[in-house]
Amino acid sequence: MSMIENPILPGYQPDPSFLRRGDDYYIATSSFEWFPGVPIHHSRDLVNWQLIGYVLTRESQLNMIGNLDSGGVWAPCLSYSEEQGLFYVIFTDVKSRQGAFKDTHNYLVTAKQIEGPWSDPIYLNSSGFDPSLFHDDDGRSWLVNMLWDFRKGTNSFAGIVLQEYSHLENKLVGPIHNIFKGTVLGLTEAPHLYKRNGYYYLMTAEGGTGYDHAVTVARSRALTGPYEVDPTNPILTSNKNDLTSLQKAGHGSLVETQTGDWYLAHLCGRQVVDEKCILGRETALQKCYWTDNDWLRIEGGPYPKLTVEAPNLPVRPFAPEAETDHFDQAPLHRYWNALRRPFTEDWLSLSVRTGYLTLYGGESMQSTHRQSLIARRLDVFEVELEAELDYQPDLFQQMAGLIIYYDTKDYVYLRVTEHEQHGKCIGIIESKYGEYDELLATDIPLAGQTIKLKAVIEQQWLQFSFAEAGQAWQAIGNRIDIGHLSDDDASYVRFTGTFVGLCTQDLSGQKKPAYFNYFRYQRKA
Repeated sequence: MSMIENPILPGYQPDPSFLRRGDDYYIATSSFEWFPGVPIHHSRDLVNWQLIGYVLTRESQLNMIGNLDSGGVWAPCLSYSEEQGLFYVIFTDVKSRQGAFKDTHNYLVTAKQIEGPWSDPIYLNSSGFDPSLFHDDDGRSWLVNMLWDFRKGTNSFAGIVLQEYSHLENKLVGPIHNIFKGTVLGLTEAPHLYKRNGYYYLMTAEGGTGYDHAVTVARSRALTGPYEVDPTNPILTSNKNDLTSLQKAGHGSLVETQTGDWYLAHLCGRQVVDEKCILGRETALQKCYWTDNDWLRIEGGPYPKLTVEAPNLPVRPFAPEAETDHFDQAPLHRYWNALRRPFTEDWLSLSVRTGYLTLYGGESMQSTHRQSLIARRLDVFEVELEAELDYQPDLFQQMAGLIIYYDTKDYVYLRVTEHEQHGKCIGIIESKYGEYDELLATDIPLAGQTIKLKAVIEQQWLQFSFAEAGQAWQAIGNRIDIGHLSDDDASYVRFTGTFVGLCTQDLSGQKKPAYFNYFRYQRKA
């Protein structure tokens, strides 16, 4: 018997939307301010998963320039309509989210094949976030989303609203129904509709996205309600008395296998220290069953399991990923992401210098517009990163190097720059809760043209090193506590996870290029 090891999608992969099409399983997850938008993972056995691409790959589909941290793409919903013969992705582009108001614009894109190409977006509404599309067996389709109420003295999470989507007119039509006001857990969001044995089932996330997160279910004989709440809700939540187990379990999405088994995909988190999850919110699977009176249950009880029985399907593993990217093949590997903008030749190139990634100096690390940064999700607690950099800065405003990045307020950066007295040198920059700091009393002068950069992450600890040509590795600075690179260690709500990668800045505006020969990502644990 094969087993599912959770999380199936480690690292920042929240808000899973789970779909089976024939023998193929797909999960779409949130991408927030990172580009491309909406990663899709594929499996044929629910054990082995592989990133096959992204839905939103061009600016005409998603323009996030200026979007705030943890804005952008929230909670995509992936579905397929037999009637239309199309895959659908519904998503929110969040333009503001702090304070009383939230500007949350909901869109729809379609494709004939899961790999794309995906269409340009159709605007739907802006009444709230977490939109989901339900295709009924009569051929009609319905949008549900949570309703945001900004007024004082009200429940901001004002219910789940339903409206029909017209495939003929490519827009929402007809009356809007508020079909569910939530349970006592509150913060009702992430609606998904399913139909089984004459019931419409409404699955929602409640309790917030932190350690009180949960999956709740209600049902009705009529699509517009009223909905009867499951008497044993929540059907899934985390055991806060055991912080070594999967935490933050919620935001569920349901699939029936071709052999009649049921599985729930949900987000989760794994703490490193003091309830801090530096990997972000991840995706796990739980096996489910239906009771005799038609309620959904998680096998073994409502707490998420690290190991789950897999369906009786042939095991389909994927080839392992190479540890090192030598930047010798275009396009970039799928695991690379950029902040808020597509990969375009005006700031990134694999052809200017053969076997090198060329990055042209962009805006600062606190910019929400045009940073020259590529990074990949940190998906393990222990990893060794290494890169080789050829960079000849002229000014202190020019920097390049290896970055461990959460958002514009929290990052740690091993960077090469120029100093008026010391010349070319290396040092460490840290931003913690938005406070800028330089972690060395004096940057270290460099003699050669190229330099190797290394970062070793062990749980919440980070150690940087460097080596000039022909020399041994030299530790630089003390071990750094990176617990602040998490959702949980900030005075404001945020939703992403830690990325590791390469970047360069030129605050003079001259776009000084930096050349990276390789990037190695070696998982340790």
